[in-house]
Amino acid sequence: MNTTKRISSISPSLTLAITAKAKAMKAEGKSVVGFGAGEPDFNTPQHIIDAAKKALDEGCTKYTPSSGLPALRKKIAEKFREEQGLDYDVSQIIVSSGANHSIFNAMFALVEEGDEVIIPAPYWLTYPEVVKVCGGVSVFVEGHKENHFKIDPEDLKKAITPRTKMLIFNSPSNPTGAVYTEEEIRAIAAVVEEAGIWVLSDEIYSKLIYDGVKHFSIAQVSEKMKEKTVVVNGVSKTYAMTGWRIGWLAAPKEVAKAIDSFQSHATSNPASVSQYAALAALNGSEDELIKMRDIFNDRRKFMIERIRRIEGLGCIEPDGAFYIMLVVDKLYGKRFNGRKINGSLDVADMLLEKGVAVVPGIAFGDDECVRLSYAISKEDIAAGLDRIEEFVKEVF
Repeated sequence: MNTTKRISSISPSLTLAITAKAKAMKAEGKSVVGFGAGEPDFNTPQHIIDAAKKALDEGCTKYTPSSGLPALRKKIAEKFREEQGLDYDVSQIIVSSGANHSIFNAMFALVEEGDEVIIPAPYWLTYPEVVKVCGGVSVFVEGHKENHFKIDPEDLKKAITPRTKMLIFNSPSNPTGAVYTEEEIRAIAAVVEEAGIWVLSDEIYSKLIYDGVKHFSIAQVSEKMKEKTVVVNGVSKTYAMTGWRIGWLAAPKEVAKAIDSFQSHATSNPASVSQYAALAALNGSEDELIKMRDIFNDRRKFMIERIRRIEGLGCIEPDGAFYIMLVVDKLYGKRFNGRKINGSLDVADMLLEKGVAVVPGIAFGDDECVRLSYAISKEDIAAGLDRIEEFVKEVF
């Protein structure tokens, strides 16, 4: 093979692999309930689609500034001020081709060869892969199931070394749905500020929070903390715009300037039409978002109640995003169709035979769980959980 060690070291995405396998089975006429979805199952709101059409009709198809449309960056800065009390100059906002792209940009700008990056586990599976590409070393800090998979400030403190460069902080979390309280975030910030390390705060699910729980950004803790934080967000989850590929980051001016320079060479600019659509999303009503969130919340409650009636399984109630970590370790050591269950990969493979696609927790750094998404219809959730219960009964 002639590819570099850098690119060859990247692991394939298990979430995409599971989704592809489920789609292939469906194409063969098999019935599969797919719990692997990492995107809302709703269409983009019509006023956003109309804005994109209008932009096309008006010829808004040329290059934009590498950092994004000025009007879009201005609106993002306004949103930070209005919703979180964070004051950013427009020059500190960089629009990219999705939040994933923004995460890569931030790490590429700040992580040197050999730098350690602390990642709370369970984690979104892309984080360690990006750290690897940037030459960094991932250091995992285990979250506590009894505290909704959240990390403890003392555990974080123990993980910091002279080589630590950054903490990746994701609240609300993918895959756990955990949402850190303001008090918990302030305690983590105290450790981070003392160590003088950077924080990459991934807040892509910030508007998908339930039952009165509030989102609080670590950048809100203090001006000192804000100056060592890169905040990442986007339109994908909030406005059902995953395929439009628009995300952004807010960073200290020097970092934002460096990222803008790099992005100008890497991608020129995010897609112009998608930027106009994102601007319409931020300028428009959030009525559709509220409806979507209410439906997610209804599914979440239904799913939790149904799982708790399946003997042998467990779940930690999520406060945000649209995922549940299903605790399946009581199945380990038992057999299904003559095969021993050794971990979450086995559970995922065996459930697929029952027509249920889930993502093994080992992909997220927790082999005791599998991840289920409730970004599917309530009817499919019910059917899928019936199949999971049938599988568990066969195992026991």
